[in-house]
Amino acid sequence: MDETTGPGRGAPHPHEPHAEGLASRLNWLRAGVLGANDGIVSTAGLVVGVAAATTSPSAIFTAGIAGLSAGAISMAVGEYVSVSTQRDSERALLAKERTELRDEPDFELAELADIYQAKGLSAATARQVAAELTAHDAFTAHAEAELGLNPHELTNPWQAAISSAISFILGAVLPLLAIMLPPTTARIPVTFGSMLVALAITGSVSARLGGSHRGRAVVRVVIGGALAMAVTYAIGQLAGVSGI
Repeated sequence: MDETTGPGRGAPHPHEPHAEGLASRLNWLRAGVLGANDGIVSTAGLVVGVAAATTSPSAIFTAGIAGLSAGAISMAVGEYVSVSTQRDSERALLAKERTELRDEPDFELAELADIYQAKGLSAATARQVAAELTAHDAFTAHAEAELGLNPHELTNPWQAAISSAISFILGAVLPLLAIMLPPTTARIPVTFGSMLVALAITGSVSARLGGSHRGRAVVRVVIGGALAMAVTYAIGQLAGVSGI
């Protein structure tokens, strides 16, 4: 076996997230999963609530389309603002670090050595590691060790916004179809059942991609979605009975 590719010799395990661009991938993945879940739950709750109050297909469809449009825009704007704020903060921290490296290189080198020594390296080894990393790419070395940031992989607000909007629309289309296609008497049961299945799938996928416990993720999203639809159904029933 080639010592450069043996265990612990630079060949990452295939199931571990060593690939470049992981932070960016997780960012749009998070936005996409949240968008899909929100699209399913909010639109399903909306159309179920309206369907509980009226059997008019046009009223239900109009409410669903309005909810889909408003939700997609809201998710995109919210993600863009949130991630832009995060990116601005990251850039400010990186600018400060760059200034410190320029003005106080010796202090920064000692600081980097202290970080590696605190991780368990001997003082001499920590100093050598800090010196070699600084000689190779001081800015990246300090950004990663001190700030936990890769200056070449900052979060992308546009990516998060687009991912969130598209996934919301895809999620929202499911309950809209589920409420419109079946006969009047089957609309609400079919929507409830299909949305719980869809939420279970999104919960399972998000857990699989994020490496978390699948069962807990599925239970959380399914229970949350069921509660949301039950509440809006009850409100719709009250509104329909009272003639609001």
